[in-house]
Amino acid sequence: MLIDSLTVPQSEFEAGTGWRLKPQGACKGDVCIPITDRPTGSGPDMMVDVASLANQLSLPLVSDDAAGVWALGPDSFGTRTLMTAESPNLMLPDLDGNQFELSSLRGQKVLLVAWSPY
Repeated sequence: MLIDSLTVPQSEFEAGTGWRLKPQGACKGDVCIPITDRPTGSGPDMMVDVASLANQLSLPLVSDDAAGVWALGPDSFGTRTLMTAESPNLMLPDLDGNQFELSSLRGQKVLLVAWSPY
């Protein structure tokens, strides 16, 4: 998520990160993390402190001072663990040209090998 201010509307934070700010904390799927800083304001204009939430949710936040922008990174618990190992659904042709959906293997371990000639 790229932002030009460390204070953004709650709706923008939620759309960009997938985290929903609820009374019990920041929630994504079945995971809820208690937070201390709540959005300020009312209605759709509620503003969140991105730096504070990034710290509480272990989201990486880096700045480009020259450009005046920040990048809020993907989920992690600790330093390297992702919240889920679920991949997005991919649809690719198999060797016979039939469409194959990666989601058809859900629940199984999958090794995905990619190759490119360049």
